[in-house]
Amino acid sequence: MRIHARRWIAGLGLILATGAAQAWPDKPVTMIVPFPPGGATDSVARSIANKLGEQLKTSFVVENKAGATGTIGASQVARAAPDGYTLLVTSLAPLVVAPHLMKGITYDPAKDFTYLTVAVQTPNVLVVNPKLAPQINNVQDVLALLKSRPGEISFATSGAGSSDHLTAELFWQKTGTKGLHIPYKGGAPAISDLLGNQVDMSFQNVNAVLPHIKAGKLKAIAVTGNQRSPVLPDVPTFAESKVPGVEVYAWQAVVAPKGLPADVRDQLSKALTAALKDPAVTKPFTDVGLEVVANSPEAFTKFQQQESARWKQVIETGGITAQ
Repeated sequence: MRIHARRWIAGLGLILATGAAQAWPDKPVTMIVPFPPGGATDSVARSIANKLGEQLKTSFVVENKAGATGTIGASQVARAAPDGYTLLVTSLAPLVVAPHLMKGITYDPAKDFTYLTVAVQTPNVLVVNPKLAPQINNVQDVLALLKSRPGEISFATSGAGSSDHLTAELFWQKTGTKGLHIPYKGGAPAISDLLGNQVDMSFQNVNAVLPHIKAGKLKAIAVTGNQRSPVLPDVPTFAESKVPGVEVYAWQAVVAPKGLPADVRDQLSKALTAALKDPAVTKPFTDVGLEVVANSPEAFTKFQQQESARWKQVIETGGITAQ
């Protein structure tokens, strides 16, 4: 009897020891960024990867899988094993915009991901080029110009269906105006042509144009946040400018494949919150106008549903396509 008991205890100890040895994470974690290196999403991923590695004692490796508005990388993560070793660090595009714009997407954002956290967000800011700057001082001046030349005032964007494009469409829908959409292959060329007076104005992420605003090369008219941006305290919101309903934030977030075990999800959620609230991570973000969110998986899941429904309506109302 005693022999059997000793064997049972020894076997239980072996099982527990084996389980402990295999506890997550016991190998490197891959963080897929569905955009090229050097952009805002890539920067966010690399900043938090370092801190996650320090906390969880393993490597978090960032891999860029760009293409098709982020849907190629998102598809890869949706198909990955839900074991905590493959994550997606992404902007809002693959999760709440592309599914309403593009055909043939192989994942369903509502069913194929475990939502972990919105890492950071930033409002967009309406900026005008140097040539227009002397005559445009506020949103009402912009509206007067749009109404005097309907469909002629050009708005540069980083591409069809981008945050800046959808913000412009929302603005036109809320004000009964219409501009001329000029899509570019990324924010950098759009901003370059804006600086060169090739296009009239643009909604851009605050962090993307902040240096040009501070240098006096672009004029900031209003921000799309619920309140003024700390890095642009003199620039009013659209609500303050008597144009409500244009509250928009671009955001970067972290998700995993659907079916992630609850204990791994909770570990990741706790580690992500700690990483994002570390001053070494937070300060570089806030210095350029990014706001740390670090919300819970439950809050992010609800937010994703709200954002998806909102942009679906804007896209359908505007007849927007990915072309």
